[in-house]
Amino acid sequence: MAEAKIGIIGGSGLYKMEALQDVEEVQVDTPFGAPSDALIVGTIEGTRVAFLARHGRNHTLLPSELPFRANIYAMKQLGVEYIISASAVGSLKEEAKPLDMVVPDQFIDRTKNRISTFFGEGIVAHIAFADPVCDRLAGILTEAIASLNLSDVTLHRGGTYVCMEGPAFSTKAESHLYRSWGATVIGMTNLPEAKLAREAEIAYATLALVTDYDCWHPDHDSVTVEMVIANLQRNAKNAQMVIQETVRRLSKNPPASEAHSALKYAILTPLNKVPVATQEKLGLLLKKYL
Repeated sequence: MAEAKIGIIGGSGLYKMEALQDVEEVQVDTPFGAPSDALIVGTIEGTRVAFLARHGRNHTLLPSELPFRANIYAMKQLGVEYIISASAVGSLKEEAKPLDMVVPDQFIDRTKNRISTFFGEGIVAHIAFADPVCDRLAGILTEAIASLNLSDVTLHRGGTYVCMEGPAFSTKAESHLYRSWGATVIGMTNLPEAKLAREAEIAYATLALVTDYDCWHPDHDSVTVEMVIANLQRNAKNAQMVIQETVRRLSKNPPASEAHSALKYAILTPLNKVPVATQEKLGLLLKKYL
């Protein structure tokens, strides 16, 4: 199977990068089913990278339908140690304007019925998640964005991403509530990814691409699909440049991350008491601790 140390989760504009060479589609089967789509593995400046279209390449999966566990486990199967998640978000702050980029460091969970753990079925683990983003990976991502001096784009390092259930956008009351909490952006996908990446001992950071002002802003129309798509297309070119520069920097000096040993003190169940079927199912995550 193809291997890559860097994984990118995003939309179709990302796996069609001109800089990506020696491209192959990799069908990955996981103990949690099939991922959202085939993984696209290619080379950027000598570094192998795995891309996954989060919603499928034709955008056929709702946020609530995403096979989050399969997506992260598939990345782990390819040897991924760092994930950059590129995501469209609404802004909850005046200063984070459409087309800006945010590299958040915190999350608030407003999802309802999403499985965000690999554990259970005879094994209990509680990861530390006070700092849900790998600070070193986020730092490299931030430096890459800043180095490009993108026109019409302001970079915001840090901030809180509210992860809502969707698929409907927020009501005005909800939008004002999240603003009162001091949150920066709102999206529908990244928190389950971040939790599962931590359990899989993969460093994780979000590249949040602002498409709109949600619906709280009195001087802007309420968010529409047309508005989001228009800004997504404008964001895609910038996102590709950011990812290419981040991969270049990351491959030169891949940082150690606390995420890479996240399970060391997290597993409460004695491993010799874990059912054999569960040990086999989670073998990729448990093997260094067995």
